Amino acid sequence: MKGIIIKALSGFYYTESEEKIYECKARGSFRKEGVSPLVGDRVEFEITDDSHGIINSVVDRKNVLERPNVANIDKLFIVSSFQTPAPNAFIIDKITAIAVYNNIEPIIVFNKCDMGDFSYWLNIYKNAGLKTYVVSAETGEGIEAVKNELKDSISAFTGNSGVGKSSILNRLFGDKVIKTGEVSQTLGRGRHTTRHIEAYKLSFGGYVVDTPGFSSLDYDTTDYAFKEQLPELFPDFSDYIYDCRFRGCSHTKEAGCAVISAVEDGKIEKSRHASYLQLVEELKDLKPWEGTNRKKR
Repeated sequence: MKGIIIKALSGFYYTESEEKIYECKARGSFRKEGVSPLVGDRVEFEITDDSHGIINSVVDRKNVLERPNVANIDKLFIVSSFQTPAPNAFIIDKITAIAVYNNIEPIIVFNKCDMGDFSYWLNIYKNAGLKTYVVSAETGEGIEAVKNELKDSISAFTGNSGVGKSSILNRLFGDKVIKTGEVSQTLGRGRHTTRHIEAYKLSFGGYVVDTPGFSSLDYDTTDYAFKEQLPELFPDFSDYIYDCRFRGCSHTKEAGCAVISAVEDGKIEKSRHASYLQLVEELKDLKPWEGTNRKKR
């Protein structure tokens, strides 16, 4: 049988196949081989009785995220809200770079448009060539466009607590499948009640992975390959990074840098380049012999 792991809990892997869910254990050889099945994995398994099975193998993965530990994500929806908390360009841009690095399509979602105008932010990310949607989980505005993006994909939502990720998902599901907590007025954070990783099947096709870990999605600070590929992880730089005067240009301050010229000419958004510079600063001390040097999948 072939299936997809939709939940992993206490050594059991809940695997969906042909509209049925089987509680599975991994074959003993997995531990010897250092393989751990993950939510999102497509697997081959054998049925031991009407509702149980044993996973025999994991199909080659498209990608693996370590924090949170999930596999085969197709799309990452990066959610910000109008206020409490307001959008943060660096956080959005950093997560966008992480998504591109892991072969995941980043999609920007600005929630709570019923509270104010997102035109400034919409222009930045549309000009950067990134899919961008403005929605209201409260009124339902723009939700249908996001729903169309979710179809037939394994997707996840990320963003600071309180931006309305769970509210958007509840609007999409049509009921309170994913619980929400009010935003703390003192901390500006939400209280998310999810405690394990789970992929929810959508009635119109596809899955959404829900886990609190996506609130703090980050890159591996020891991964030299991420540093090395950083300019390529900003898709709006792609038309310019190979046109610089000197080979090995860092696109930070060099004379004759095509990226900097594009920023000055308004072809690349200034906030995007500022985020790139901040990431360069964060990674500047990482040396190839010190890091993991994990290659991009």
